[in-house]
Order: sequence, then structure tokens, then C-alpha cells
Amino acid sequence: MQVMHCQCAGLDVHKKSVAVCVLLGEAGPQPQVFRRSFGTTTGALLELHDWLRELGVTHVAMEATGAYWKPVWAILEDSFDLTLSNAAHIKQVPGRKTDQKDADWIADLLRHGLLRKSLVPPTVQQDLRDLTRHRIQVTGDRSAVSNRISKLLEGANVKLGSVASDVMGVSGQRMLDAIIGGETDAEKLAELALGTLRKKHEALVEALRGRIRPHHRTMLRLLMAEWRFLDRLLAETEQAIEEAVGPFMEAVKLLETMPGMKATAAYSLVAELGMNMEVFPDSAHAASWAGICPGNNESAGKRYSGRTRSGNRWLKRTLCQVAWAASHTGGCYFQAQHRRIAAKRGKKRAIVALAHSILVTAYTMLKRRCTYQDLGADYFEKIHAEGLKQYCIRKLEQLGHRVLLESVA
Repeated sequence: MQVMHCQCAGLDVHKKSVAVCVLLGEAGPQPQVFRRSFGTTTGALLELHDWLRELGVTHVAMEATGAYWKPVWAILEDSFDLTLSNAAHIKQVPGRKTDQKDADWIADLLRHGLLRKSLVPPTVQQDLRDLTRHRIQVTGDRSAVSNRISKLLEGANVKLGSVASDVMGVSGQRMLDAIIGGETDAEKLAELALGTLRKKHEALVEALRGRIRPHHRTMLRLLMAEWRFLDRLLAETEQAIEEAVGPFMEAVKLLETMPGMKATAAYSLVAELGMNMEVFPDSAHAASWAGICPGNNESAGKRYSGRTRSGNRWLKRTLCQVAWAASHTGGCYFQAQHRRIAAKRGKKRAIVALAHSILVTAYTMLKRRCTYQDLGADYFEKIHAEGLKQYCIRKLEQLGHRVLLESVA
């Protein structure tokens, strides 16, 4: 088998230790083998770095083991050509499993060029990615608490959610605070409404006539405290994102020109996808990595389910949210595409297809450093003009009309 890297090392990374195997030597004779184990503290990893440099190692490979690989990567990334591999792709043969043998196996695969690199973003992008993912988690937690508050009110027969569009809005919070304080008069609670909600005074009074027990007030007080804590946490996270997104503002401004793409979604997209599109050979590879392209499942010439493969779930979620917003943006190509696909294949499949189109568009914009140029809502009508004409004629004839076409000069 051809030797690709003559000075390489394989690392088996764990929480407290790193097993290392170094292979040195040209193709032909057996390589020189050096084996050692190191700790995972910063001092021990720096010692590992110096040892690899002394041996003349140029390429290093390791498994993507939880989060344990990250500090090792941070110490070694400036001095070596690193490869991070999916553990499922380089699984050792059963019965030959030790930490040192795993390191030997990784080094041997790297030596012969049999490892596939995982996409590892730069450190500054990883920082932004951690913040955007945290924002998504906090937003989900806050929504969950809001739902629990709504269910608690339903248990007390308070139908505030049936009248107010947002129970946790300013008016809703004023009423909930009054309920926690012991107020039971529906008229007084309804007077706390602000803005357009005051126009629903009679409906509010009827909805706020419940059976609130001390238990409900206790639970409501605890849930409101949790919701407000998460709300403050979300505000601090968004402020941290604003500070961390500085190096990526050019890409964010480009993405914001797309229909349905707001700043929050652009932050998440840049954090997951990055700015350097050269890491993907083409847009199809980017879509495959994101898990937003159709899957392949064919046997004996028969095609089975084409459901999407697993990929970057954070990126996929953001793309689907943007696709839903774009499908409701009037006069744009994405809305026309959504209507065209949803008519035959349903709204859910249309959203996934639209998310794929948005990713391909974002890839092209970031690679060419250009703003979004919309094809127009009538794009499909233009390229299928003859088919559209025949369709309209056929429908009119089915309704009992006789159609005569006359060209207009």
C-alpha cells in the first residue's frame, strides 16, 4: 500500500490521557515506531507538542471523541497538519481494543492516506458557533417555560391565552404579576391590559374569571422567575453574539439581502457554515454536509425513501426556519418555488427543498462575495410559458369553454 505521510502520528484521546503512536520512515522497510502516553492538562499537552516537534512529525490524526479533542487540537493546530476523523469511520477490529492499539491503528491509517478529514472551523468561528447554539437552546428553554405557564393557567381555568395572542407579552406579564400578588378581581386584572388588548376588555374579564388556588400562585411565581431569568440570559447571549460576529460582518451583510434572512439567522448560518467556501468542492458537497439534500436508498433498480441524511442539525434547523420565512415573502423566487413544490409534494417536503435552495444560494453568495439577485416570482412561468398556456387552455375547456388564441402584436 502506498505511503502518503512519512512522519505522522496517531492520537487516541481520552478525558485524562492521550495515547500516542509515531511512525517515521519512507516507503519500503518497516517504519520506526515511538509510543508514549501523556496527560491532558495544558502542561502535558505542551510536552506532547514539543516531543512531536523533536521527532520531526508533520501530520497528526485523532478521533472526534466528545469534546476531549478540542484542547489537543488547540495546542497542535499551529504546528502540524491535523486530521480529525469520525470515530465511526475508523473503528478498530473487535478483540484488539486498547488505547495504544487504537493510536497505532490511527497512525497507520494516516500514514497510508486512508483517513477522511472532518470539517473543523477556525477558533474564532467556533466561539461564534458556541454562542449561537447556546442562544437556540436558551430560546427553546424559555419557550418551554412559557408553555408550562399557559398550561398552569388552563388548570386554573384562566383562559388568557384564548384572548391574548402572547401570554408573555407586556400586558400578560402585568396580569400574571397581579395574580401572583393575590388579585382575583377579573375587572381589575383586565384593566392592566395595554394597547390593542384593551379593546377586548369584555372578553378579557370573562377569560380571567378562574379558580386560582394558592398552589397555582406558587407555581406561577416560580415559573415567572425562571422565565425572566432565561429572558435576561438570552439578552446577554445576544449581546455576546453581537461582539463575536465582528470578523464575519461582511458575510452577514451579504446574507441579509436574501428573502427571509434576518440578522439572527445570518449569525447562525455564518457560525455553522463559515466564510471560506473553499473547504467545499461545490455547493452539492455543502448541502450533503448540512444534511439538507435527498438521501439515496436504491436496491435492484427500485428507489426507496429519499429522506434526508443526518447532518449538521443546527444548520438544518436554521435553514428550515429561513425557508419558512422566505415562503411567506411575497414577490420572490423562493415563494414561487415553495408553491410549485407544495402543490404536488406537500408543504413539509417543499420547505426542505427550499432550504436546500437557500443553502446553495448562500454558498454561491459567500464564494463570489456578491449580494442576492432574485429571479422573480414569475421565473417558472417564463421558463415554462408554453406549458402554462396549454394548462390554462385545458382547464378552461374542462369548464365548458371554447378557447381561441389570438396573438397580440
